Order: sequence, then structure tokens, then C-alpha cells
Amino acid sequence: MTATLAAPSLLRGDRALPRYAWLPVFSAVGALLLLLGATADAYGYHRDELYFRMLPPAWGYVDQPPLTPLIAHATLALGDHPWAMHVPAILFAVASVGIVALITREVGGGALAQGFAAWGYAFGTVTLVMGHSLFTASLDLIVWPAVLLFVIRVFTRTQPWWWVVAGVVVGLSMYNKLLIAMLLVGIAAGILIMGPRRALASWWPYAGIAVALVVGAPNLIYQAVNGWPQLQMGAALAAEKSGDVRPLLVPFILIELGPLVVPVWIAGIVALLRRKEWRTLRWIPIAFFVVIALVFFAGSQVYYGYGILAVVFAIGCVPAADWARRAGWRIGLVIAAIVLDGAVSILLSLPVLPVATSAKTPIGAIDQAIRDQVGWPQYVAEIDHVVREAPSSRTAIIATNYGEAGALERYLPPGSPPVFSGHNALASLGEPTASTTRFVFVGAELPRAEQLFRHCAIEGRLDDLVGMDNEEQGQPIAVCTGPMVSMRTLMQRLAHLG
Repeated sequence: MTATLAAPSLLRGDRALPRYAWLPVFSAVGALLLLLGATADAYGYHRDELYFRMLPPAWGYVDQPPLTPLIAHATLALGDHPWAMHVPAILFAVASVGIVALITREVGGGALAQGFAAWGYAFGTVTLVMGHSLFTASLDLIVWPAVLLFVIRVFTRTQPWWWVVAGVVVGLSMYNKLLIAMLLVGIAAGILIMGPRRALASWWPYAGIAVALVVGAPNLIYQAVNGWPQLQMGAALAAEKSGDVRPLLVPFILIELGPLVVPVWIAGIVALLRRKEWRTLRWIPIAFFVVIALVFFAGSQVYYGYGILAVVFAIGCVPAADWARRAGWRIGLVIAAIVLDGAVSILLSLPVLPVATSAKTPIGAIDQAIRDQVGWPQYVAEIDHVVREAPSSRTAIIATNYGEAGALERYLPPGSPPVFSGHNALASLGEPTASTTRFVFVGAELPRAEQLFRHCAIEGRLDDLVGMDNEEQGQPIAVCTGPMVSMRTLMQRLAHLG
């Protein structure tokens, strides 16, 4: 089957594969590990982490496959603290640095290029955000570069069995997200447009797809049996976010790794299209643009294309290193760009400032991940105060979103009323008992609640006491009585995706 890929190999042609640059790569890994570890317990849980913590283990949920919530539950063995929840994200981020450097090496990059790739990627904005808190996208830091590395090896090593290795990773990633389909569409489009098309005449790519489907079959079966909830969730996110995502997509791409290293990944695109020794990899720029186009049309999250951007950057570090070697000052210039971008990224992406200081700067307005880590214990204390003003065994607390619900479940004292929410998967986790007479509503759900009860009154407002303008700040805490619908109907009316 290797005859179907009759292309020069970096291993078998006139260029030997460079050695892995252990010192510059692992110094970047170590620096990232120390930084993420030092900030792991700052501020607090992200709202997504509180949600994962609250979800019971299951085969799947309306808004996501089971893997990330399962990982979140596993961290409870380390302790029920924010730093413990952050450990998997840290490990994913530091591992991804090594993979990105492997991509640079795979296309012929030596120690200087690998060092540029490792340090530039390690302290990219999105790497730091996804490495600090546990998101479903945290695991994508590994998955997308790994899949692309293995597909690249199909061509650089003339070893088509790497399709199967890529298929295994794709199949496993389905337990975290189905978003990997975007990358597969991009790869297929790139090869069809730029070649080598003979690669698709081999049975190996289809063997890789078959392996992916077999490995991911339980999650795919769950999705099919339950009406493909991930597609419904994607449509809900697009309806909610597309108005912001589409105008911001290109500006965000320019800052994901840092604005000063944009020339590096642009150089990667240009070199892939021009260098003869990379002619079997010319599908990568097409795959990049196809993925970005799919992210634009999906309109869900601006960071979905980060994995392939990281790969284009890793490849761009090769021509960047070639350019830098021509003069000592050029090496200094590239290093300075990486250091300056990294410093700004650290400031914007991690909780390195006192929370009160961060709230008074544009950082909170720029970085939603920072905003969503602030105020949870204080909010719960304020809600608990309203609950205890008229203690009753017939009280239920209903939160607008999963962050509020997760925070209440984590921080309310023992013996508190049960917590419910109609947000995403929480809508299916139960309903108040028919004997419930007093409902404490939290957040923006109040206008809808007022239509379902005879009386609602605002008893307080959420205040994080530092002025961080997040989704909860200033939202009402209301007490409603006299429900006009059954509890099942109530939760059905409050159910929403987003």
C-alpha cells in the first residue's frame, strides 16, 4: 500500500528527521507546569467545572458526551477543591506542548524551531485558558494536534498505517466531543483539493474511519437513540452566540497565540504551499481554512479552530527558525515576540492579579473565563440568607443556569433545600416535590417564573463584592409562591439549552 503514496519522505529522502529537542521543549513544559500549578487555586471554580461536578455519571447528556464530567468526578478523589478540578486541564496542556513540538520536528524543524514552537504555543492565550480550568476543550488541546500529527506522518514517513492510529484518537475523542468531525472534513477537503489524492485511493484512510466508528460506537449509539442531542445543542449555541462569534472570529484568531507571532503561522501557510519538500502536506492550509469556515458558519465558539491553528504555527516555526538563523538579532526578535506575547497572555488568561484589581481592569471584560471564576461562594451565601429568612421544609431553590446550580450544590450548608435548574442536562435531573410551596428563584429566570406563580417578590440581588461584571452580578434573588402549574410542567417550561 505504500506505493499509493509515492512521495518524498523526510525520513527516507535526503533529509534525516531531526532529534527531538528535549531541553527547549521540556523547559517550556516545565515553565507551563509551574505557572499553571501556581495559579491552580486562585479565584475559584469555573462555572463549567461546577456543572461537571454536579452531573451524575452517565453514558451521555443533552449537551455533551460523558468523558469530561467523568474526569471531573475523578478529581474529587484528590479533594473537593478548585485546584483538584484543575489538575487534568494542567496535564492536558503540558502534554499538548510536547505534541506540538513533535509536529515541528516531523516536518524537519530542528532544536531552534522546536523551541520556538514549544514556548510560543505553551504561553498562547487559549492554551493558558484551557490549561487553567477544566473544559471539554481542554482535552482538545491534545486531540486535534495528535490527530494531525498522525495524519502528517502518513505522508512524511510514507507509512499509511498512521491513518489507523489517527482513527483510534478520533474514536476516543467522540466521548468528549463530536467536534472532531470539523477537522476530518477539513483534512478530506484539503487532500481532495491539493492532493496527494492517491492517498484516498488506498484502503488505509477508510480503515482509520472504521476504527474511529468502532471505538466511538457507544457514544454514537447514545446520540442516535436520543435524537442526536449534540446537534440540538449546537443549534442552540449558534442561535445564542453566532451574532458575537462571527464578527469576532478573525480578530480572535489573531490573538489566540498572540498577535506578535501571527507572522509565524502565516509563514507556515505560505511555506506549506511553496516548499517542494512539503508538497504532500499542501492539504494542511486548505484544511485550516475549511475548519475556520465551518467554525464561522456554525457560529458556536470562536476557539474551535485553535487545534489546527496550533499545528500551522508549529510548522511555521521551521521557516521562522530558518529566517532567524541568518542573523543573531533575528533570533532575539523572535524570542522577544514570543516572550512579550506570553506575558500579555498570562495577564489576560490567568488569575495572576488580586481579584479586586482584575475587576477594575479591562481583563474581566475581555476574558469570560476569568469572570466566570469569581463570586460563587459569596453568591451562595446571599442566596442562603434569603432561604433562611423563612425556613421551611417545603422550599426549593431553582437556578437559572448550571453555574448557579453547581455553586449552590457545592457551597450550600448541609440540610439546605434541594437545588433544581432547567439549564441543559440539569432539566432531566428531577423536579421539586408536589408539596413544595416556597420557591427561591435565582438569576435571570425570574420573568419566566412570574408567569407560572401567583406571587413573586425580589428579596435580594447577587453581588460578588468586587464588581466583576459577570453573568450573575446584579441578578435577582426572588421568592415565588402559589404555583399555577404542576412541578413537571414547571421544569418543562424552565428547560432551555445554551
